[in-house]
Amino acid sequence: MRRVVVASVAGLPRQFWWLWTSTLINRLGAFVATFLALYLTVERGYSASYAGLVGALYGLGGVVSSVVAGVATDRLGRRPTMLIAQLTTAGSVALLGFMTDPVAIAAVACVVGMASNGSRPALQAMMADIVAPEDRVRAFALNYWALNMGFAISSSLAGLLAQHGYLLLFLGESVLVLACAIVVFVKLPESRPVAGTVEGGAAEGPVPRVSMTTVVRDGRFMTVVGLNLMLALLFQQAYVSLPVTMGLAGFTSSDFGLVIATNGVLIVLLQIPVTRFIEHRSPAALLIGSALLTGYGFGLTAFAGSVALFAVAVAVWTLGEIINSPTQMGLVVRLSPTHGRGRYQGMYALSWSVASLAAPLLGGTVIDRYGPGTLWAGCAVIGTVAACGYGLLLRRMNAEERARAAAERTTAPAPDPVTDAAPAPVTDAAAAVPRTDSVA
Repeated sequence: MRRVVVASVAGLPRQFWWLWTSTLINRLGAFVATFLALYLTVERGYSASYAGLVGALYGLGGVVSSVVAGVATDRLGRRPTMLIAQLTTAGSVALLGFMTDPVAIAAVACVVGMASNGSRPALQAMMADIVAPEDRVRAFALNYWALNMGFAISSSLAGLLAQHGYLLLFLGESVLVLACAIVVFVKLPESRPVAGTVEGGAAEGPVPRVSMTTVVRDGRFMTVVGLNLMLALLFQQAYVSLPVTMGLAGFTSSDFGLVIATNGVLIVLLQIPVTRFIEHRSPAALLIGSALLTGYGFGLTAFAGSVALFAVAVAVWTLGEIINSPTQMGLVVRLSPTHGRGRYQGMYALSWSVASLAAPLLGGTVIDRYGPGTLWAGCAVIGTVAACGYGLLLRRMNAEERARAAAERTTAPAPDPVTDAAPAPVTDAAAAVPRTDSVA
C-alpha cells in the first residue's frame, strides 16, 4: 500500500500540490451547502417548500456561473477567475449568515451558489495546464480524493459547530475559503497557455477563435457532456431519492447516515489504489464499466431490504464513481483545445449543475407517481444507455484517429533520391587498389 501511495503521488509538479492544497482547504469549509436546508427549517423556522426554493436558487447560481466562469477562465486567466470566485464566496457566505429577510436570504443564496461554483472551471483548466498528459488521470483522481476527504471531515465538523450556533458555520466557511484564496494568490502563478501554442508549448500558428458556440457545435464533446449529465442525474439520487426510499421503507435518518457514509469511506480508501490500477488502461473500457457499475448499483437499491443491502448497493455505484471521475476528466481535457479549456470545462461543469437542479424534481416525481422500484429500475436503464453511448463514441474517436494517422503517413513527402539517399558504404581505398610493392 505504501508503494502504491508513493507511486501515485510521485512526479507531479509543485504547483499541482498547491492547487490540491487549496482544493482540500476549500472543501474542508463546505459547511453551508450541506446544512442550508436544516438551517432554514430548524433555526429560522421556514417551511420545507421555502428551503427547497432557496436550494433551487443556489443550484441556479451554479448553472449560470458554469458558463460565465468558463469564459472568464479563457479571457481573464485561471488565477484571476479563481480569486474573484473565492473572494466573492467568502464575502457572500458571511453575509448570508446575517440575513433574516426571506427575500434577502434567497437572493444571497443564489450569489453564494454562483460564487462557490465559479472556481471549478478555472481550477480544472489550471490542472490540465500544469500536469503532463500522461499524469492527468492520476492528478484528477488525487484532486477528487481531496474533495471527498475534505467533505467527510467538514460534514462531521459542521455538526459540532452547529451545536454552538449556525452563524459559526457561515463564518467558518468564509474564513477557510479566504485561506484558499490566499494560497492561490501566493503560490499559484497564472498558467493560461500563450496564444499560438499547443500542448507542450510548441508553436501552433494562428489560433481559431473559441466561443461558447464553438463548444456547443463540437459534437463529440457535447456527447460527452450529455453522457455525463445522465450519470450525474444518477449520482444526485443518492442525496435525494435514496433517503426518501429508505424513509418510506421505515428506516431512520441514522440508518441513512450509515449507508451514505459507505460512499465517502470507500472513496478515501480506494481512490488512490484503484487509480493506480486504471491509470494507463483503455478509457473506453473504463467508462463503459463505470457507467454499468453506476446504473446497476443504483438499480440494486430496488432489492435492498436492510441497511447492509443498501450499503452494498452504495458500494457498487461508488466503485463506478471512483473509476468514472478521473477517466472522464481525462477525456474532457483530451477533447478540449488548449486555448479553449476554460469554456470546455465550464460546459462540463454545467452538466453537473443542471443535474443538481433536475435530479430532485425527477426523482421525487417518479417516486410519487410510480414508486421507488420504478425509479431504481430506470437508473439501471440509464446506466446501460450511457455505457452504450461511451462505447460508440470512443470507438468512433479511435477510428478517426487511426484514419488521421494513416492519412498523415500517406501524405508524407517522399525521400529525395539525392539528398535523402543512404550514404555509400565506406571502403578501404588502399585495399581497393592493387599493391605494387607486395613483391618487393
